[in-house]
Amino acid sequence: MKSKFLKFLALFLTITVVAAACGSDSDGDDAAPATTAAAAATTTAQVEVVAEGSLLDVVQARGTLNCGVSGSAVAFSETQADGSVTGIDADFCRAVAAAVIGDAGAVNFVALTASERFTAVQTGDVDVLMRNTTWTQSRDSSVGMDFGPTTYYDGQQLMARVADGFSGSSTVADIDGAVVCTNVGTTTEKNIAEAALLAGADITLLGFETSDEVYDTFINGGCDITTTDGSALVGRKVKMQPADQEWVIFPATPISKEPLGPTYGQNDSAWADAVNWTVYAMIIMDEYGVTSANVDATCAEAEAEVARLCGGDGELQTAMGLSADAFHQVIKQVGSYGEVYDRNLNPVGLYREGSANAGWLDGGLIYSPPAR
Repeated sequence: MKSKFLKFLALFLTITVVAAACGSDSDGDDAAPATTAAAAATTTAQVEVVAEGSLLDVVQARGTLNCGVSGSAVAFSETQADGSVTGIDADFCRAVAAAVIGDAGAVNFVALTASERFTAVQTGDVDVLMRNTTWTQSRDSSVGMDFGPTTYYDGQQLMARVADGFSGSSTVADIDGAVVCTNVGTTTEKNIAEAALLAGADITLLGFETSDEVYDTFINGGCDITTTDGSALVGRKVKMQPADQEWVIFPATPISKEPLGPTYGQNDSAWADAVNWTVYAMIIMDEYGVTSANVDATCAEAEAEVARLCGGDGELQTAMGLSADAFHQVIKQVGSYGEVYDRNLNPVGLYREGSANAGWLDGGLIYSPPAR
């Protein structure tokens, strides 16, 4: 066992060093910083369990899901004064805990900045990221992450003050000479730099570690424009726009594609299956109109696909290492995809209707493989 563990640990550290040595990503994202052997190993016991099986076994034995979130993303994950975390990303953390452990409350939320998030996955500090992280080629390969189903289709936009001459019809060309604030270690830096170059606009970029710093600087006039995912701009506008200012978001068509969803370490199919099918089950149940309010009654009489997801005849959850009623518990304790979307995003003006986040039957992109 000791020899097997040492070989596994050596392989783990080699992968980590290779990922760190890649430098910055081709799209401007943050590559993983170098990781010390002590940090990478976490505990001998945990690494040995992973060597023998899957992170799924570790999380179930621990009885708690360590879920990485932003903690300051309006409507996605916000840490409240009492320490609780609200938002759609936080609810997806709870859904995974309900599926894997049976208890949606068994979540340890870990607030991470953009530059911290991937290292936290590699070192085992978090089991999964539910942290507005964009799926890109470099992150899926050289940085060493795997990505689950897209839970929110987003796109980068810009926000400025109407008093500075901007409107909803403004374009990237109109930001020539502007100072632009954004977060470091994100896709937004390279996206806006490339968009400005193509539009012939000369801009000055200011990078900040946290979103709060970005918006405080913007409010206080330290920059003319802030840019990030459109959903984040909408949330901040609702929550933070001063009474004496009017903010506007533009251009109407985003300058990038930003598919957001769960992110975890590579090459652990059992763990990936558990996370992915938690999301898929929430999507499928939503298609059938199953909610937290009616799931018990529905499951008692369900047939075919819904019956299988409820844990009835033909269920596949036990073969995945979950309880037969794992997805029943997800819906009962957390809700369907539509429920978690509506309760978190509708209040800030983000609606599914007419957007890419509508279900496929309604012209959107939210779609699941069949549960069979």
